[in-house]
Amino acid sequence: MRLADGLSVGLLGGSFNPAHDGHVLISRLALARLGLDRVWWLVSPQNPLKPEAGMAPFADRLAGARHLARHPHVQATDLESRLGTQYTADTVRLLARRYPRTRFVWLMGADNLAQIPKWQHWQQIFNTLPIAIFARPSYSLRALSGQAAQRYGHYRIGESESRTLASREPPAWVFLHTRLSTISATALRAKSGRGAPVG
Repeated sequence: MRLADGLSVGLLGGSFNPAHDGHVLISRLALARLGLDRVWWLVSPQNPLKPEAGMAPFADRLAGARHLARHPHVQATDLESRLGTQYTADTVRLLARRYPRTRFVWLMGADNLAQIPKWQHWQQIFNTLPIAIFARPSYSLRALSGQAAQRYGHYRIGESESRTLASREPPAWVFLHTRLSTISATALRAKSGRGAPVG
């Protein structure tokens, strides 16, 4: 992938099993609220915290994500597969090295903020790039009182400053209170079939 110098790019990682409107909504909110130039979906070959059972083939999940990401500034990618990385900390480190003039921002829901201490080298992620967290029903309070939010509490910026996030030196993060979808990928798989994009 080629990027012009100085662009800001949001990174939304996940299994995308399947891709759904919640991913689209976060991406569009990130473009609008953070002033990003692009959002890349990083479709994971295999999330180490999720079982392989019930996981659709990578090619199917990538195709479904690409089908749903119908926005000129949102792109579903196989970057993790091509980089050969399994853990987010390694992915963001290699992307920062490969694109030194690009301003990356990690995007995730409040559910992931609550569980990020279980991720490999999770503090390295906070120290590599700014992070934007999007509210999710029933997760927000737990996330904001959790280990990661407490550990990096002094580096949190206000929502009114969210458009400055991409240009800030890490660690820096913002929590965005939004009316996000309650869509569950697990429920979608049960309803529509394994790995099918839902839009």
